[in-house]
Amino acid sequence: MKNILVLCTGNSCRSQLTEGYLRLFAVEKAKIYSAGIETHGVNPKAIQVMAEDGLDISHHTSNHVDEYLNIPFDDVITVCDNANEACPYFSGDIKRFHQNFPDPAKATGTPEEVMNEFRRVRDMIKAYAADFVKQHVENASFIT
Repeated sequence: MKNILVLCTGNSCRSQLTEGYLRLFAVEKAKIYSAGIETHGVNPKAIQVMAEDGLDISHHTSNHVDEYLNIPFDDVITVCDNANEACPYFSGDIKRFHQNFPDPAKATGTPEEVMNEFRRVRDMIKAYAADFVKQHVENASFIT
């Protein structure tokens, strides 16, 4: 089984959304972790937009990347430029992937406009996660 880490700045929105969708799509083929180079707590709006799509991430926690430095990751996915630049070194044969998603927590406007931005980013991340699993998890050969 693959170990995959999703890394963002605060482990509150984008990495939480990505973790949720990777878990959904990878099922039992990968163990998914998410962390931040800081911890900001899980954003309630991230929980809300995932619930709208039928996924419960209310049990997720905001973790610091240092908690996972001893896990033998196969893949590390950074989902914001800041995390990509500040990503710590992980030993081993790790594949790094980067996709900078907009930060929905920085959205401004009416409450509905803010939620629409969360939904827009959620849908971008959902498509990315589905494609990632198809390309890098489902077709991978696993040693058990």
